[in-house]
Amino acid sequence: MTGQIEIQYAPRNEAAAISELVQNTIRVSNAMDYPAEVIERVVGNFSHEAVLGLMENRVVWIAREGGEIVGTASLDGDTIRTVFVSPMAQGQGVGRRLMETVEAAAREAGIEVLRVPASLTARNFYARLGYDEVREVLYGEERTFLMEKQIE
Repeated sequence: MTGQIEIQYAPRNEAAAISELVQNTIRVSNAMDYPAEVIERVVGNFSHEAVLGLMENRVVWIAREGGEIVGTASLDGDTIRTVFVSPMAQGQGVGRRLMETVEAAAREAGIEVLRVPASLTARNFYARLGYDEVREVLYGEERTFLMEKQIE
């Protein structure tokens, strides 16, 4: 993956592709940090229908490279959600570009503090972007971290 990354609002007709990207990324990238039952429960939250529902209530972006969707992120009020980058595109700045887009939109909306529920897998990614850990949250065996960042 070495092409130009384009960030755009996600059209509803891309919900199936977003679902597939998110589910695959969870199964590949998060598998080292969570038990299989947690992975499959979380994957179930991102069916095609579920993604369509999320698109009704959030601002959703996609990152494309060469026409292919390689990442997604969304903003739900003052909370960043569903930030996923294809395992093949990780480490190439796609997630950072998505986060810059989300932060710019939040700034324009007058949001001063952004929050993100981070998986164990993504915790260091958000920390590198200036997000501070507020608290750890446990849902059974699913361990996440509420993180936040002041934006100006």
